[in-house]
Amino acid sequence: MSTTVTLQNETFQNLLLELNIPDYEPTANVRALVAAESRFIKDLKINVGNVLNNSQYLNRKEALLLALAVAVNEKFSLLQDAFAGVAKDAGASEAEIAEIIACTSLMNTNNIFYRFRHFMQKDFYSNQPAGIKMSIMANPVLGKEFFELVSLVVSSINGCEMCVSSHEKSVLQHGSSESRVLEGVKLGAIIKGLITVLA
Repeated sequence: MSTTVTLQNETFQNLLLELNIPDYEPTANVRALVAAESRFIKDLKINVGNVLNNSQYLNRKEALLLALAVAVNEKFSLLQDAFAGVAKDAGASEAEIAEIIACTSLMNTNNIFYRFRHFMQKDFYSNQPAGIKMSIMANPVLGKEFFELVSLVVSSINGCEMCVSSHEKSVLQHGSSESRVLEGVKLGAIIKGLITVLA
């Protein structure tokens, strides 16, 4: 099926416009969904729209920055560029964009290291200092609460139980709510699902 035919699906076209990727080249996954007129395209559009635009617990800029972190984590440059651009339109600074990238990189480092400790459950590994420089966590541009929320969402995607537990506790200690935590993790899950289709 050609790109032109594939993009004749109005719901999918609208999703691409909302994501700021009108020149997207459809993958085999997208072509399969469109060819079958799958109802999942509508579900996907609604879910993505809800977490990016209609959150009760995240403002638009926060939602876009969290979505950016997921795109960076999943190495999906098309959405990374799109979310960075739209986040800037929503008021995000260059420093905030850079810190999202740095935070996501640091969480990938920590998630592997602490997941290993958790898997092994040996005193030797658990008692050694990590020796991983984490100065950006001390006074983040994004603010401590939101930096911890980004860390939590990325850690959730990467499946590090120790990191998820630690960052959830820290987010709440910095004045957040369980509802905001849940909304952030739901956003991460939906954007991850979006990337599964688009990439």
